[in-house]
Amino acid sequence: MKRIVTKLVLIGSGALLGLIGGALMLSPKGFLEMSGVFIGDDPSLLSELSAPGGVLLMTGALMLIGAVQPRHAKLALIAGGIVYGGYGIGRLSSLSIHGMPSEALVTATIIELATAALLWGLGLAHHLDADTSRAPPQMLRAPY
Repeated sequence: MKRIVTKLVLIGSGALLGLIGGALMLSPKGFLEMSGVFIGDDPSLLSELSAPGGVLLMTGALMLIGAVQPRHAKLALIAGGIVYGGYGIGRLSSLSIHGMPSEALVTATIIELATAALLWGLGLAHHLDADTSRAPPQMLRAPY
């Protein structure tokens, strides 16, 4: 059951990350306008905004690989947790420094932090299962 949940979470959160990353890479201006953020046409600024899109796209791809190849699931959970958590924590710090952003970005913060917590929780469970599976057989039996 846990494997199915992990697979579904990796597919959903990985696909979302990939879609957001791709949109940010290909059309940073249009993507940001959907959240109420309006920027100009400065190629340098657009480049700086497109670059994180590549990280999101590649992390999303890694998460999808982890969903279909169980041996990569732990790495995918950790990477996804770092990226989602990093964005959520970054937005929280920005909120405290710069003030309240648009409602869409507050919603994004909540989704990012919740997704990071879910990924970290599944990653921890995966880690604990892996530790148990490496124990010698006699350690897995009841002592009586």
